[in-house]
Amino acid sequence: MPKFYITTSIPYANSVPHIGNVLDSVYADVLARFWRQRKYETYFLTGTDEHGAKIVRTAEAAGLMPRQLVDQNSARFQALKEALNLSWDDFIRTSDQNRHWPGAQKMWNILYEKGDLYKKIYKGSYCVGHEAFVTDKDLENGICKDHQKKPEIIEEENWFFRLSKYSEEIGSKIKSGELRIVPETRKNEILSLIKEGLEDVSFSRPQKDLPWGVPVPNDPTQTIYVWGEALVNYISALGYGSEDETLFKKFWPADVQVIGKDNLRFHAAIWSGMLLAAGIALPKAIFVHGFLNVGGQKISKTIGNVIDPFELIKKYGTEAVRYYLLREVPPFDDGDFSDEKFKERHNGDLANGLGNFTARVLALAEKSGEMKVGDLKNVDPAIIGKIESVKKAVELKVGEFKFHEALSSIWDLIAFGDKYVNEKKPWEAIGGNQEVLYNLIVILDNIAVLSEPFLPETSKKITESISWPSSNIIIAKKIETLFPRL
Repeated sequence: MPKFYITTSIPYANSVPHIGNVLDSVYADVLARFWRQRKYETYFLTGTDEHGAKIVRTAEAAGLMPRQLVDQNSARFQALKEALNLSWDDFIRTSDQNRHWPGAQKMWNILYEKGDLYKKIYKGSYCVGHEAFVTDKDLENGICKDHQKKPEIIEEENWFFRLSKYSEEIGSKIKSGELRIVPETRKNEILSLIKEGLEDVSFSRPQKDLPWGVPVPNDPTQTIYVWGEALVNYISALGYGSEDETLFKKFWPADVQVIGKDNLRFHAAIWSGMLLAAGIALPKAIFVHGFLNVGGQKISKTIGNVIDPFELIKKYGTEAVRYYLLREVPPFDDGDFSDEKFKERHNGDLANGLGNFTARVLALAEKSGEMKVGDLKNVDPAIIGKIESVKKAVELKVGEFKFHEALSSIWDLIAFGDKYVNEKKPWEAIGGNQEVLYNLIVILDNIAVLSEPFLPETSKKITESISWPSSNIIIAKKIETLFPRL
């Protein structure tokens, strides 16, 4: 059986999730369900990043210990599984000393033995928001462009990773497509950075300043830099560094790693460099998505536009939230959320589109009663042709991570079905025109199957409303309104 391994970047556990944090998981869930549907042995990993100075400072401000803070926040991220109907197989926490630390320390030891770690005194601008040293190009008038805060000037003795040694090889593998970066704009962005020459990276912090983290092996004075160990989660979750590395050998390399655009440098450059140094295969693809803004502005506590995903789901429902994120948000660019846009997309696509077509077909089919398929002609060739073309389009678009376009193709099939029922008018025949109804059931059933990776609960409701008591008999039953108008 072929395998498919997918990961998300692991959100930082210094706060509870907001709506912008869920894009990784929703995109990855579609991919996981899509490949499971095609009988691939699929492994879907997510988790939380739980070390670093930002965690310590946030905990202190809240009057908590770091462990208390990450336990609370990680639990909220795990609760998204049920809230968003996510199908992840594993959730890794970087503070897990049994599962994660052995892999992080094994990676460190390999880099050290390779001669790719060295110690030096360093002075630089450190952005706590990034959990990284930044350069002038990351700043605007001395302020971090992403976090709108002035970095701290830090001088300390750290271990450094010789990332510069792997700069040319990383660039070569990205250019050749061995490491596929999607979209092309992000590929060009990282290649431009690599062309300037990757600099060696600070890979530790003094233990006296940052005791919360994975200890550097054989150097109790230092803690592994958060990015130096957090990235290892993708393989530590598979048992890398443990006594049983079966899953690691089976599933690595990842078929796709889903990340936000702010994580590109860390994943495409630093993570790639670590893997090359350790003699481990690179992931096959990194899919880089944009941000989700709210009301046209970046999500910010200061602005006050932070949206709690649990509250949004409570208000509108899991399937409607999933649909909006997948249909309205362009995967490669920044998207936007507003209640107005949500209602417009919900009423237009879900209530009037899928919901209405499903209700019409099932109501007509139930009224008609038992349909004897054996007495009917074959499915209309025009319908077969349309379904096949939509299947191909969905396959292509999901492969390109263009989820909004894949959904657009499915909705094109819904519009085709609406047109067909309006033209054929099966309600005008006594007892209903069973040949037409059978064709409509075939359309609806295919819509449900194609929709399953995107709207799993809706797909299930539709497929369960259509039963086959025997190979040549279909019985369809009406169901409750799928998407009442808002």
